[in-house]
Amino acid sequence: MDSVFLHIAIKAAQTMVTSNQTFTVTEFLFSGFPQIEDGSLLFFIPLFIIYIFIVTGNLIVFFAVRIDIRLHNPMYNFISIFSLLEIWYTTATIPKMLSNLISKKRTISIIGCLLQMYFFHSLGNSEGILLTAMAIDRYVAICNPLRYPTIMTPQLCAQLSAGSCIFGFLVLLPEIAWISTLPFCGPNQIHQLFCDFEPVLRLACTDTSMILVEDVIHAIAIIFSVLIIAVSYIRIITVILKIPSVEGRQKAFSTCASHLGVFLMFYGSVSLMYLRFSATFPPILDTIIALMFAVLAPFFNPIIYSLRNKDMKIAIKKLLCLQKMFDASAS
Repeated sequence: MDSVFLHIAIKAAQTMVTSNQTFTVTEFLFSGFPQIEDGSLLFFIPLFIIYIFIVTGNLIVFFAVRIDIRLHNPMYNFISIFSLLEIWYTTATIPKMLSNLISKKRTISIIGCLLQMYFFHSLGNSEGILLTAMAIDRYVAICNPLRYPTIMTPQLCAQLSAGSCIFGFLVLLPEIAWISTLPFCGPNQIHQLFCDFEPVLRLACTDTSMILVEDVIHAIAIIFSVLIIAVSYIRIITVILKIPSVEGRQKAFSTCASHLGVFLMFYGSVSLMYLRFSATFPPILDTIIALMFAVLAPFFNPIIYSLRNKDMKIAIKKLLCLQKMFDASAS
């Protein structure tokens, strides 16, 4: 009789284990947000204001470049495309963050999570490639100015802009397709403010050694882009220092200062997030780093491009004057 009960108990335990293994997660829960009773509404208002500023600021930069004929050159074309990418880059995450801050149910479906990762990182990849193209443009302009008009033609500029976006979106498809085939059977808490590769992969009910491979792939892509930009600027600085007049050096450097600032902010925060491999940070530090490259970097970009550039400030004033004239005529 005891053997019969033992057999039944073993069968029941096996059934429970099987049912736990086949349990399918249909949504993820974000655990990186403060609770509503802990004052999450205090974070909602500044984040909402920042998002509105990012969208408005980058739209102003984009239309200022498109309207002012003097800015129809490769450098400003790259800046306008970059500004447009920044709007979509932040839209991939911030609206969901805002929703989670005022909602008790801070969840996202698996499909929604995959789409958020795809668009966020595809747009980030496109921006990284575009920053590399911008560095090459500045290199040619300063190190080989006589051949600049024949090298950086409008056709090449358009090809580099389109190629940055197309490659940025295509290169991530295999990775997202692979993640979509992984089984998720619990737990389902993402310890981050948005869906990202490492937090999601750690929830997969399979061998997580692929996380290291993912880290290596991301590290190679980041380091390769940083090296190209760094080598370009080392050469640029070398050439600038050889310019005899102080005024000439200042003018040459001013054309690169904005791009250099955006490059340091973008790749600095991205490197902190994705070049740490097995190193672990406290949750609060993880959240701060995520906010740096997902929110703060896009927030400062339109400020850097408008305040550090005389031509851009003139174009923005012209755009705002046109808007006032349009409003006056409409009324």
